[in-house]
Amino acid sequence: MDLHQYVELIIEFVRTHQAWAPLIIGALAFGESLAFISLLLPAWSVLIAMGALIGAGALSFAPVWIAAAIGAALGDWLSYWLGQKFKAPISRIWPLSRYPDLLPRGHALIERYGIAAIFIARFFGPLRAAVPLVAGILEMPWWPFQIANFVSAFIWAATLLVPGMFGYDFLAKLLSF
Repeated sequence: MDLHQYVELIIEFVRTHQAWAPLIIGALAFGESLAFISLLLPAWSVLIAMGALIGAGALSFAPVWIAAAIGAALGDWLSYWLGQKFKAPISRIWPLSRYPDLLPRGHALIERYGIAAIFIARFFGPLRAAVPLVAGILEMPWWPFQIANFVSAFIWAATLLVPGMFGYDFLAKLLSF
């Protein structure tokens, strides 16, 4: 199954079973932000598609947004904890072992930007999960990490959902002419 089929399958399930939307979206955002799963699960495309369902009136924004943000924040929180617990040897575990430059890139980002790196990395693919892992390895202070983690998660979730909402509305108006 390719990415397009995967996205379509999830969208169709959520369209049919709307009550499951927050749980599914929260789980996908969690996976997208977790150090190991994020390299295998590109859930951002599903979140953009969920924005289109919100724009179509099939889903409510608030529960989906909150679920996506909390899922993403919990994924980073677990990545942080894994970094604290297992330190640098965690880089030898698959799939991180297939991307040997990922943790050094995360380390460089933290060295350069400090706590702001947590916020910055949220918006950059594989760094999204690598930076919290490195933050744990480096024993970044817990409270500043969690504040940056949760604030960035809510902004990230909105950033992915809102374009789909307006994109759907724009296309619907365009096609009605």
